[in-house]
Amino acid sequence: MEIERKYLIDGTLPFSLEPFSCHLIEQAYLCTAPVVRVRRQDQDYILTYKGSGLMAREEYNLPLTATSYAHLLTKADGNIITKKRYVIPLAGGLRAELDLFEGTFDGLRIVEVEFPTEKDANAFTAPAWFGEEVTFSCAYHNSTLSSLTIAPGQTWRDLAAYRR
Repeated sequence: MEIERKYLIDGTLPFSLEPFSCHLIEQAYLCTAPVVRVRRQDQDYILTYKGSGLMAREEYNLPLTATSYAHLLTKADGNIITKKRYVIPLAGGLRAELDLFEGTFDGLRIVEVEFPTEKDANAFTAPAWFGEEVTFSCAYHNSTLSSLTIAPGQTWRDLAAYRR
């Protein structure tokens, strides 16, 4: 079970990202209902199934080889998402996963926090540097972003009306 809350980051971060660990992520979707995703995170390759839901949903991960990942990537629909993920410790042993999107979604910044229980998620108070909460909007799911059609010369920012 994955239990997470998700926020946009609109302003300037009040700290440098340099001291935090960073992962390079590339992911694509084979299906969005249900969600079936392939991901390369650094040198790890993963096939993920996600059930329906917004804050809490089933999630299953299976390891892939680099060859299997490359093969499945050619079967993906829509946009391939690339991003840098910074892992930032928070109070109470939690951690923020700050995604800085690149490529098609360059400039989009989303932070997620995962929780052991829904009670913990509901009790969470976001730090001041977190922006608008988008936990309950499927518009900011990576699977949704992967299916957006962006015309030549447009960016994801041109689709703001769709996402709100």
